[in-house]
Amino acid sequence: MEFTSFLWLTFGVFVTLCTMSFLYKDNPFYKFAEHLVVGVSAGYFVIILWHQGLVPKLFQRLEDGDWYFGYLNSSHWEYMIPAILGCLMWARFSKNYSWLSRWPMALYIGISAGLAIPLEMSNKVNKQLHAMMVEIDWANFFGHDGFNLLDVTSGFSQVLIMVGTISAIVYFFFSKEHTGVFGRVATFGIWILMIGFGASFGFTVMARISLFINRLQDTFDWGGVAFDSTNQHYSGMFPAIFWALILFMIGYVVYEIVTYLKQRSVTTQ
Repeated sequence: MEFTSFLWLTFGVFVTLCTMSFLYKDNPFYKFAEHLVVGVSAGYFVIILWHQGLVPKLFQRLEDGDWYFGYLNSSHWEYMIPAILGCLMWARFSKNYSWLSRWPMALYIGISAGLAIPLEMSNKVNKQLHAMMVEIDWANFFGHDGFNLLDVTSGFSQVLIMVGTISAIVYFFFSKEHTGVFGRVATFGIWILMIGFGASFGFTVMARISLFINRLQDTFDWGGVAFDSTNQHYSGMFPAIFWALILFMIGYVVYEIVTYLKQRSVTTQ
């Protein structure tokens, strides 16, 4: 590893430790990491929107025209209409002309709703209904390899999906009291809902745990690289930077302990 790469690795470990320091309390190091993430993310997405949005979808399509003619002499002058609507959104910052931003905003929300609603219906309603209404595979009721719950093409899985969907819907039917057979079906629907929520929550947690493990691996690798004398780019600056950061963290911990003891002595007097 080259020296510049080691510096970036050191900085990544430092920012990781700054973020984890929030487990102790809100402190300047955590605020530094928080502001860094927000600033870098904002700058990154601005560049992405510029190079993948405005440049290919507006400027390149108007490049055969002249800006001082307002690109009206371009063969694709109609692209100036969404450009003007986009500029009108900035009128939101004006007290006198903020009403102009309602036109592009209404158009944007209308188009977004028109695109999102069919996708949501297709992915979260139609496909669910299709999975519940497919013909049950009675010949392979318990799967092609015996009793296999993971075989979604087995008849047992199809019956479970159908019964679980109906039970979950029954739970949300509040016009009838949940007693008797109806109540038992609703109770089973609660179990189905809890399994679904638990699986979603577990998936989210495991994704975050994977990120945490990755950061720990980088931290451990940082210590190994700092003292890896077999590296052809190894330098005495590697362990020096390592110990400088370690001593800096230890110094901050000692400072917090001393500050706490001073505050405690003042309150006890």
